[in-house]
Amino acid sequence: MGETMARLLVIYKTPKDAAAFDKHYFSSHIPLAKKIPGLRKYEVSQGPVASPAGPSGFHLVATLHFDDMAAIQKAFASPEGQATAADVQSFTTDPPHILLFDNREV
Repeated sequence: MGETMARLLVIYKTPKDAAAFDKHYFSSHIPLAKKIPGLRKYEVSQGPVASPAGPSGFHLVATLHFDDMAAIQKAFASPEGQATAADVQSFTTDPPHILLFDNREV
């Protein structure tokens, strides 16, 4: 059995202005998020987010890696986590889908 870790998956819908979204996300939001205590790794999708049937209606998928679910809760209770969560409203009016889960390699 593989090592257990926890993930925070954030799925952003396609914005009206993708260029403005990307500019803020990559120049402001990611640097904020990288200060969150307990964050082990931060990955984002590159290029179109597709479905087996074609376009998905989603623009970007972010995967944040933490040690466990408690670490995610602690991270977003921190000032850095609160600032990162509040920042989402500054670049999208459509709240993203957010999923939290433990995972393991099999």
